[in-house]
Amino acid sequence: MNIRKLLPATIGAVLAGSMGLAQADVSVFGHIDESIVRNDNVGGSDTSDANFVCTTCSIGFKGSEDLGNGLQAIFKLDFQYDINNRNNGISGKEVAAGAGDPADVNGDGDKVSNSGKNGLFDRDQWLGLKGNNWGQVRVGTISSVYKSHGAMLDPIYRTSVQARDLGIQSNLHTGAGEEGQGRATNTARYDSPSWNGLKVAGTFTLDSGKGNGEDDNPYGVGASYENGGILVFADYITNNTGGDDSAWKVGGKYTLNNFAVWGQYEGDKGLISSKTAGTTGDDANVYMVGGSYTMGNNLLTASYGKQQSGSGKSTVGESNQYEIVGVHNMSRRSLVYAGYAKIDPNNSNDTSLFTAGMKHKF
Repeated sequence: MNIRKLLPATIGAVLAGSMGLAQADVSVFGHIDESIVRNDNVGGSDTSDANFVCTTCSIGFKGSEDLGNGLQAIFKLDFQYDINNRNNGISGKEVAAGAGDPADVNGDGDKVSNSGKNGLFDRDQWLGLKGNNWGQVRVGTISSVYKSHGAMLDPIYRTSVQARDLGIQSNLHTGAGEEGQGRATNTARYDSPSWNGLKVAGTFTLDSGKGNGEDDNPYGVGASYENGGILVFADYITNNTGGDDSAWKVGGKYTLNNFAVWGQYEGDKGLISSKTAGTTGDDANVYMVGGSYTMGNNLLTASYGKQQSGSGKSTVGESNQYEIVGVHNMSRRSLVYAGYAKIDPNNSNDTSLFTAGMKHKF
């Protein structure tokens, strides 16, 4: 027997078998949205700028292992990147910001610090358990229930004209952190199974403290019901700091054949104000309405949103936002779109946005 030939062959067979098992349990997924965006700022001296934008482009790995008796171990590791900028200095730390912020390098409403040399940073990353009858529990960095329900209303989510970038939805749908941001760090999340269309979910965050004596432990709860063409939901979220520190919302969507209409109202009890630059206090309420019409592979959608100024100190004032977007689905995974949006604050310059882009999911 030729040991020199047998040993490499045996090792190769073992590795091939191991790779086969990994491929059966782990899948690669991702999203690329590339667009050209022109911003026109109408003021005392008109300014305009056009750029390529990679909106929340990402690649990730997710998988599960059958543990028996209806129990599964589940995980997800998701990373964001920018195809237009090489080593653009993203450090991986996100904080809430509005679209167009100088540090909003990905155009998704998530401001990122400019330290470091890494062009890849984390999105949702978690480990958990899932059961057939009791739902699932996950721990890590996880989108809040508040954010998840808002995403269900936006037919052009994760594009350069997504509602959360334009103020049509509040800043609680963006950013990452431990104080009520859209992506909750250091967090456990529970999602129930569907009981005839009814689901409940909740998050609980352990404040890392960072030596400052904080012990806030933010949390959020939400419920949704979906049946046929009807979707309704309600949410509550708080950073648990005391005083004005929470927000709530109700929303829904109705789909009938090719038509769909939706709406959402966000009631501010201090949390939305705390995430809006130049605003303090509470009552910075946000509401949105929208509709769409599908014609074969084409979709025409329009939305309107309004954010109130709040009862405390504000340098922002009320703001109205509008958008209209056309989408053509080339396949189940690829589409092109073009749209126009306008941000119209009552005490500042208007901003108009023109965009055209392509999106592919894998």
